[in-house]
Amino acid sequence: MTDHQWDQLLRTVRGERLDPLPVGFLVDGPWMAASLGESLMSYFTDNGVWLEANRRAHDRYPDVLWLPGYWAEFGMISNPPSFGARCVWPEGGFPSCEPVLHGCEDIARLKRPNVRTDGLLPLIIQRLQGCRPAIEEAGHRIRFATAHGPLTIGGYLLGHTEFFIAMREEPDAIQHLLGVIADFVIQWLAYQKECFPSIEGILVLEDLMGFVGEVDFQAFVLPHMARIFRAIDVPVRFLHNDAAGLITAKYLEEMGVNLFNFSFEHDFSEVRRLAGDKVTLLGNVPPRDVLALGTPEDVRRSVGDLLGRLPERRRVIVSAGGFAPGAFTDDKIAAFLEATRLSG
Repeated sequence: MTDHQWDQLLRTVRGERLDPLPVGFLVDGPWMAASLGESLMSYFTDNGVWLEANRRAHDRYPDVLWLPGYWAEFGMISNPPSFGARCVWPEGGFPSCEPVLHGCEDIARLKRPNVRTDGLLPLIIQRLQGCRPAIEEAGHRIRFATAHGPLTIGGYLLGHTEFFIAMREEPDAIQHLLGVIADFVIQWLAYQKECFPSIEGILVLEDLMGFVGEVDFQAFVLPHMARIFRAIDVPVRFLHNDAAGLITAKYLEEMGVNLFNFSFEHDFSEVRRLAGDKVTLLGNVPPRDVLALGTPEDVRRSVGDLLGRLPERRRVIVSAGGFAPGAFTDDKIAAFLEATRLSG
């Protein structure tokens, strides 16, 4: 992000009203690779492809907040391999990983990774360090430290079905697992900021919190997420959860979150009511049905409908209700920006 873009984000988070409303999109490998006509594998493994895809997005639409901006990641396998999870890279598909824990009895033996040396983390740091001169020459800075959340990582380490069953049958073991992972997340975020002092925001991606009820949320989610978001002193504390997010919205302030990307399935006004007026909301046009499968006119209509229903225009970034899909093409991005400008 440029200094101007970062200033826009900070002003929005502080509660200033910007006119027109800022537009921002959470973008990762699939969208970036598609925007350049490259394979996902090339985007993940080739520094030149990665750098050019990010540079193209920023240069073509400088008024868009591409979040988190120059994101060095390997999708869902960015973090679990640090704990020993085996990576699976299907040809032409999205990478995943296999569980490393074969039951709750293995949790007690799980060791917290070294964030400087383990898994794919050194490759993430090396990519950013190697590309940093080109990023800064283009007028941008590395602004965000990123990590997946404890439940998301834990689900990969134990297996998702096994993880949720264990929440009922072995709650103490799961609490221990989440504590170890939360320590790792905090250390990983802190190490990124140590490597790149320009970092002034953190992004935590945690969809699995949307799969639990409120009692379990209070027990298994809230303490660990609050510890993570309050451990790093930065002005932007960004949470992505595009699964069921109404319970999450109620606890954003208690967790320390001040920027929230949520599902298109929730009414913006309802999320605002639950979140309160101190959290910036990033959303929430349907990513698949409108941004991917719709026409530019569908995009204009959906953005206009959203803006017409906003209860308040402070602390709003107009966006997708989740990640930007690969089929969100230039003509649709232009339509999105046009509809936002015309809204006044």
